Amino acid sequence: MTRRKPPLHLPPEGPEPPPDEDEAVEIPVDGNLDLHLFQPRDVKDLVTEYLWACQQRGVLDVRIIHGKGTGALRRTVQALLPTLPEVEGFRSASEADGGWGATWVRLKPLGGQGP
Repeated sequence: MTRRKPPLHLPPEGPEPPPDEDEAVEIPVDGNLDLHLFQPRDVKDLVTEYLWACQQRGVLDVRIIHGKGTGALRRTVQALLPTLPEVEGFRSASEADGGWGATWVRLKPLGGQGP
């Protein structure tokens, strides 16, 4: 007996086209930034802007998910972080929250005041 897959239900207008590379993407500022959906060339600007937005909203602990892969993206992110004035410190995530596929960043509170 062969099982057939259930029919795929598409909206009347058809499947959604892939997003345009230049189209703006709304990213929730919730302290988790997943870089998997972005082009490597956009990472530096994206991380810089995201961390600034988090600091403005008082989100001071941020997890950047860069994946494990070859480690190139992790190195790019971790080389950028010490150059950003809003970054207080950073560390690789624990195994429970991404291992070396993610980096935790601690941001300075607005005004540069420490806790």
